[in-house]
Amino acid sequence: MVYEAKMKENEQNVLEFIERIERERKREDSLQLLEIFEKVSGYPAKMWGASIIGFGKYDYQYKSGHSGSAPLTGFAPGKGHKISLYLLIPYTNEMAPFMEKLGKFTHGKSCLYINKLSDIDIGVLKEMIKFNINYLKEKYPATK
Repeated sequence: MVYEAKMKENEQNVLEFIERIERERKREDSLQLLEIFEKVSGYPAKMWGASIIGFGKYDYQYKSGHSGSAPLTGFAPGKGHKISLYLLIPYTNEMAPFMEKLGKFTHGKSCLYINKLSDIDIGVLKEMIKFNINYLKEKYPATK
């Protein structure tokens, strides 16, 4: 059986996706995040799967042989109250100093969860985005 990734880059319009967000604060925060991630990353926003707004792209291959592509960084305004920020949280201890200064959040295996943008320090978020991209470009040298 061949594994087929559910999260693929697609041509869905990012602004149209954001405009469909029902909660006004989350929609406004998403527009702000869009601007922050584009400016800091230097990459245009692309939709990945049904709900992830990604910036840049890298190709990976695990020791198991599993391979695929993923955005270098990004965010997803989930259906609930939280917004997911994709910033390699568990994969590197170097993120810990940023996390100590970021503000109010929780985290899972591969992302941070915030309730609203005003809960976090935007300057620290920008540094985390830069670190995340540089880390992945170093780990996966073929990344553009």
